[in-house]
Amino acid sequence: MTMDAPHVLVVEDEQDVSNLLSQHLRGLGCRVDVAETGEGGMERAFADPPDLAIVDILLPGIDGREVIRRLRADARTSGCRIAVFSVLDPQDLTDLAADAMLAKPFRRAAVAQLVDSFARRPEED
Repeated sequence: MTMDAPHVLVVEDEQDVSNLLSQHLRGLGCRVDVAETGEGGMERAFADPPDLAIVDILLPGIDGREVIRRLRADARTSGCRIAVFSVLDPQDLTDLAADAMLAKPFRRAAVAQLVDSFARRPEED
């Protein structure tokens, strides 16, 4: 993730939730794209690969598990960081190839900690 204006993709079907999360991310200096479906999230990610994708698991159509699998499998997005965004118990999500978990409901401090943890993590080749 670049230190200036990290690009974050939020894949979340609840507009109130995505608006609040986007507001927090923009307040942290992030450039934010939002998709309301798994299909839309993959389309946006493949067109403009994000530094960080925050993916809800319970999505209409293609669910978040499949979105994460496809992002990891595609050369354009295989290196992006992925955070699972869910109300589900983290123990039920250990099979996912994600880098972090952002639980719902979330607090601004948790969003800041997530962005900060990726900003400090060195890029992988």
